[in-house]
Order: sequence, then C-alpha cells, then structure tokens
Amino acid sequence: MLETPKSALLYDRARQVMPGGNTRHTVFRQPYQVYAARGHGCRITDVDGNDRIDAVGNFTALIHGYGSDRIREAARRQIEDGLCFGMPTESEIRLSEMLCERLPTVEQLRYTNSGTEAVMNAIKVARAFTGRPKFAKCEGAYHGTYDPAETSQEARPDTWGEIDSPVSVPTAKGTPQGVLDDVVVIPFNNTAVAEAILRAKGNSLAAVLVDVMPNRAGLVPARPEFLQMLRRVTREIGALLILDEVITFRLGYNGAQGRFGVEPDLTTLGKVIGGGFPIGAIGGRRDVMSVFDPTAGSPAVPHGGTFSANPMSMVAGVAALEDLTPEAFAWLDRLGALFDAGIGDCFRRHGVNGQVTGLGSLRRVHLSSVELSDFRSTFAAGDGPKRVAALARALFDEGVLIAANGLMAFSTAMTEQDIQQIVAAFDRALPRTPA
Repeated sequence: MLETPKSALLYDRARQVMPGGNTRHTVFRQPYQVYAARGHGCRITDVDGNDRIDAVGNFTALIHGYGSDRIREAARRQIEDGLCFGMPTESEIRLSEMLCERLPTVEQLRYTNSGTEAVMNAIKVARAFTGRPKFAKCEGAYHGTYDPAETSQEARPDTWGEIDSPVSVPTAKGTPQGVLDDVVVIPFNNTAVAEAILRAKGNSLAAVLVDVMPNRAGLVPARPEFLQMLRRVTREIGALLILDEVITFRLGYNGAQGRFGVEPDLTTLGKVIGGGFPIGAIGGRRDVMSVFDPTAGSPAVPHGGTFSANPMSMVAGVAALEDLTPEAFAWLDRLGALFDAGIGDCFRRHGVNGQVTGLGSLRRVHLSSVELSDFRSTFAAGDGPKRVAALARALFDEGVLIAANGLMAFSTAMTEQDIQQIVAAFDRALPRTPA
C-alpha cells in the first residue's frame, strides 16, 4: 500500500473549512482524501510523492493527459496576454469554427463554464424555441447537477415505478415537485415503451435530452433503433432532440453523433473541448440558436457569464482540438481494444464474472455477468457496484486511478505499455476484491 501521511494531515485541515472536508463528492474517499500535487503525461503524483497512472482523466476531461506541448504553450502565451476580459476574443471564433467543422449539425455555438451549464441552457433554448414547458430524459442518465436534468439519475426500485411509466424521482433532497412535473422519464434502449411515452406527452414536450452512452446508466451504447425512433418522433411531435456530448464527443473526430449517425437539433459539449480548463458549450441549428441573438434587442434567452468563452479555455480548446486528429482517435481506439483483451484474460484467469462496456477511449468495468442494456439492468447487477468500488480502492493502492463506479477514460498520452501496466494492476487487485 502506498503511504500518504501528508494527505491525512491535509484532510484534517480540510474538514475545518469544507463540509466533510470535501468539495467534489465524486473524488471523496475514506478514511481520508489523497491530494494531488502535479500531473504529467498520463501520471498523477500525490503530495507524498506517489505516482499513479491516471486512467480516468478528471472524469473524461483530459483526453491529452495532463496537457500536450501545444496546450501548454497556448496557455502560457495567453497568461502573458491576459487571463480574461470583458470583451470577446478571436480565440472564441476559432474554436467555434473548428467545432462547427467537426459537427455538421452545429451551425452556431454559445459558451458556458461547464457541461452542467450547457445542458441547463439547452433546455432553456428548447423551451423558448417551442413554447413548451416539459422535456424528456432517459432514466439513470447523468446530465450535470441542474435539478431538472438530474431527475431520476439515482432512482431505485422502490421509487422508479413501472417500466412503462417511470416516475420522475428527485436526486437532491428538497427538489420542488413542480420541477419533477416538468420532466418526462423514458427507459433507455426500450424503443417501444419510450415511443409510447413520448407520443402521449408530445404536445407538452419542448425536447428530448439523450446521451448515446450514459455512464451512470452503465456506459452501454444506445441501440440504433432507439436513436432512430427518438429522431423520428421528436420531428413528428415538434420537439427538439438534444444530444449530450459533454462526455461522448471524445468518441471520434465527429463526436458520438458521427459515430452513431445521429442528427440532433442541439448539442451540448464540455470537458475535452477546453483542453483541461473549465468549459461548456451549446451548439445547433441557426434558427434554434437565434433565441440567443441580441442584435434586435433583448433576446428570448438572455445569457452572459463572467467567465463564459474565457480566453484561457478558448486557446487551450483550440490546441486540444488541433491535437485530436483522426490518427489520435485511431490510437485511442487501439488502446481501448488492448485493454478489452487484457482485462478479458484477467477475468478468466481469476474466474471473475466480469464485463466491460463502452467504446473508443471510454470504458466501464462491471463485476457482474448480468446482461446490461439500461439503468435498471445495470442496477440489477446486485452488489456489483460495491465490489467495483472495492476494486477501485485496491487499484488505487496498486498505482492506478479509476472512478469508483469503474469508469475509465484513456488519453493520447498513454502508450501500449501503460495499458499493460493497468491490466497488471487489475491482475494484482482482483484477488483482493471481496467476492
């Protein structure tokens, strides 16, 4: 086990000034948090000098690891020129041009500071454009911490209702019922049931919000017929289709929509498009995005933000996209395939009923043989999530960082040898994971 006494002391200080000593519950660990000091390539060093391979990349944000030479140089130049301004900069135009080139469905963009804000504003856009109050989302899907968007992301059997009429379940205690009433929940990958629900609510729906491979619902890819149904039905009922690509844009040069053949009306982006700096974006059809247009007076959706389109995020984002070539995506696909082969051998060697979901540079490890198709089937894995969390703790001690739910995100900074080291760490950690 790696020793971390300095982190223990820092956690004692943190508890005095932050609830639970924590400001991001996704990185919380017991008996105390371990604090990062620096990162380079795909490795992270804690305050005690321990090195680990970072196999989650700040929850999928660091597709180039801890910064390519191009990103670092762009950031250094911008620091010298100014951190942020109360004026626009050319860099926001350049980043927008690059994103529009990669995403044919995106004609115009608007920037925010996080994926959560991007989703929040996309829902506002859909309501303003259609004049309707409600939107639909898939059960178990995570779309940030905006209370309507997080509805039913942590539903449970005693609260989620029947499969043909899922209940809108609050995530945060105190969520008003009025918020829940405006959210229509549909089952992911269940084409017939989801279509019936959408058609029944059609006249009140401004949009359908979907992630083609939602992490918290199992990182299971959407079925082609499910996505085709969403596109067809939204057009027929006059609702917008919002594709959440905050995470999945890293699946290919043209994002998940290129890989899956989806044509949304609006796309939300974040994470990798900021090169490691805070960012979010909403993009879509010109007529839909016109609700932001201030040239004729107060727009239908006013939108500002002190740090929206801040130049540090813009220049780093441009540099990150310049490094995200088709060849880079091919390399990430290769790393994913190498991991699949290695972890499959590891499961067989230890007699573990495990499986891996995901595509491209995204993977999620499950310690269960239950067939996964949606949030409910992932939940039905029983004690699998607890065992995966225990495995993640064991891997941390073996020098590999993954998310507590088994999520992994490979980076262009990784080599084949890094993947081999990750698999070797699994080989050592699996025997220490409770059955």
